[in-house]
Amino acid sequence: MTVHAHHAKAKHAVGCAIVTVSDTRTPETDTSGTCIRALLEEAGHRVLSYVILPDEPGRIRAHLEELLALDAVEAVIVNGGTGLAPRDTTYEAIVQLLDKRLDGFGELFRSLSYQAIGSAAMLSRAVAGVARGRVVASLPGSTNAVELAMTKLLVPELGHMVQLVHGA
Repeated sequence: MTVHAHHAKAKHAVGCAIVTVSDTRTPETDTSGTCIRALLEEAGHRVLSYVILPDEPGRIRAHLEELLALDAVEAVIVNGGTGLAPRDTTYEAIVQLLDKRLDGFGELFRSLSYQAIGSAAMLSRAVAGVARGRVVASLPGSTNAVELAMTKLLVPELGHMVQLVHGA
C-alpha cells in the first residue's frame, strides 16, 4: 500500500488537547499554544481543551491523566519544559505515562532542528508516543520549535497516527 493510500484512510478530524507548560506564560503571551491551535484548526482538527500549567510534574501528570480519560480527546500536544533547566520536568511527567514511545519523533525533530539551530538541537527532550490509546507529543516551548514540529511532523501525520492507534 502506498503512502497516499495510508493517508487516504487516515482520520481527518482529530479531537485534540493542548497543554502549555510554563511558569510565566498567560493566554495572551502563549504564542506557542496559539501556534499549535492555529495549525491544528487549519488542518481541520478540533481543539477540545487548552490549558497553561506551571512546570510541576505532579500537576502536569494529573492533568494529562484527566485528558487521557476523555473519550473525545484522541491526541494531546504539550509544549514547554523539555530542556535541561531545573524546572524543565515535562519529559519526566510524560514518559511515565507512555505505553509506547515513538522514538522516531524525537529523532526527526532534533534532526530538523539541527538544520535550523545547529548543535543546540541536542538539548531538546521532545518526545511522542501512545498513552491509554491516545497520541501524546511533547514539544519545546519555543514558538519556532513548535511551528517546525507541527508543520513538518505532527500535522502531516496526526490523522494517520490516530488511525493506527485505534487499529483501523
